[in-house]
Amino acid sequence: MSKRKLLINKVFEKIKAKSDKDTKNGWATELSDDIDKKLKFTISIKTLSRYYDSYVTGTKEETGIETLILNKLSEYLDYKDFADFSRTFIKNDEEANKTTVKISVDKDEESIGEKISNIIINITNEQNFKMPEFMKKNGMGIMEIALLLCFTTGSIAFSKKPNTQTPGKGFAGILDSQLHCMYWDKSEYKPVDCQDKNPMYNHRVPFDYEKMEYFKRIERKDTLTVDNAYGKVWYSKYNGEVDFFTDDGVDPNNGRELRKATEYIIDKYGGIQEEAQ
Repeated sequence: MSKRKLLINKVFEKIKAKSDKDTKNGWATELSDDIDKKLKFTISIKTLSRYYDSYVTGTKEETGIETLILNKLSEYLDYKDFADFSRTFIKNDEEANKTTVKISVDKDEESIGEKISNIIINITNEQNFKMPEFMKKNGMGIMEIALLLCFTTGSIAFSKKPNTQTPGKGFAGILDSQLHCMYWDKSEYKPVDCQDKNPMYNHRVPFDYEKMEYFKRIERKDTLTVDNAYGKVWYSKYNGEVDFFTDDGVDPNNGRELRKATEYIIDKYGGIQEEAQ
């Protein structure tokens, strides 16, 4: 279950627990009022009903959710923002559906670049995992897929606190406790120490787990077709150039809001383009 879907489910669970209504519109109405009273922020009843159909019942295609709304819904659940919710919320039933793999590295051996001991990797069992074809063709190797699988279906826990003395030297350079920022590296976000003065990181932003893992610019537009990409990709058009992305949001290269790619856009700018005669 994605963090967005999990968030919407928990929000509606909260309002159902305190409501005497028994319909979607009733819950959405009370939820809109409750959020307005608690946060002084308005989310329309229609929008909340749409989220319910998309993320709770699944009767409609999942719709995009603005970062601001994700943050406010997280605040409603008493989290600082959506990044905080994504990092700290543990779904209760995941504990009953996970496999634990324990790797021990002998303290006298030099391996994986540094001495690492008692690493526990918890991988939630998932059925029917299927990677979209265009992701396979965009340069994701075995190790990258393995790391992505670990992050998206489970969690990695250390028996010892990650190294905090040398920034960027946590497990796989990702989980270091100093890395509270990230920067856009042409096609994806990468973690970086907020205190790093290297000018190439001038466009650093607060660390966002979901964006770092799921938000990518698709480098191989020629792999996109209506069959494998419709409903799954977003696009930005600037100065006649079109870039495709794997999730909704803002194009980091020009600050423009992304749009859901239509069949026309995918046909015109994706796939193998024919040369003009």
